[in-house]
Amino acid sequence: MVGIGPGSKEDMSVRALEAVKKSDTIIGYRLYVDLLRDITSGKEIISSAMRKEVERVELAIREALKGKIVSLISSGDSGVYGMAGLVMEMLHKENICLPLEIIPGIPAANAAAALLGAPLMHDYAVISLSDLLTPWETIEKRVKNAAEADFVMVIYNPKSSQRNWQLKKTVEIILKYKNAATPVGVVKNAKREGESIAITTLGKMDQNSIDMMTIVIIGNASSFTFQNYMVTKRGYNLYSSTNKSEKPKSEA
Repeated sequence: MVGIGPGSKEDMSVRALEAVKKSDTIIGYRLYVDLLRDITSGKEIISSAMRKEVERVELAIREALKGKIVSLISSGDSGVYGMAGLVMEMLHKENICLPLEIIPGIPAANAAAALLGAPLMHDYAVISLSDLLTPWETIEKRVKNAAEADFVMVIYNPKSSQRNWQLKKTVEIILKYKNAATPVGVVKNAKREGESIAITTLGKMDQNSIDMMTIVIIGNASSFTFQNYMVTKRGYNLYSSTNKSEKPKSEA
């Protein structure tokens, strides 16, 4: 299982690149496989559409049982909303023993955070709004609890062509616990063609511009913006007890 990071080869690990190059067969979601076309020449490429995850894992297992070196591709990290868990579940269910290697990648949350500045410097919760595999009632409860506890919140899969109300409902829930002026970072296509970065507030976020390729990071009570960055305080005391009078006015 190979996590290829957010999309650009510059952000792939050396281990991930080498694993792909050494593989006989590359299997993955069509968009992610296409990102690797220039390093997969001469290899067997098997790609498929969204929602074909089970079929991809079954195929990867069959190919591996033939003795082939197979790379099953996930964007970001294969253990973060990726394919690693499904592979493990299926091997366990079928009682199949295969040599496995899980190669980590940079998750989309971290790629987006780096583009925004340092919004994940303290505790944060990662929540997907996709209700294809998780009931909305469960997602709603997690959103409420994370907001009430004032976690920084990273929202995956905020909207799609088939799901256009969950993000609005999520923001309504969060606004019950967080101030409308809370900083929000919106990153689309992080480290890919068409990348866009915006910093706004919870009350002013433009939900119309958000899609499946967008990561939304909602700050906590200590998050702030300066210049073109979003930052969450870690809690360091930057001012000694004898020097408190010299705090910047914005920190007073």
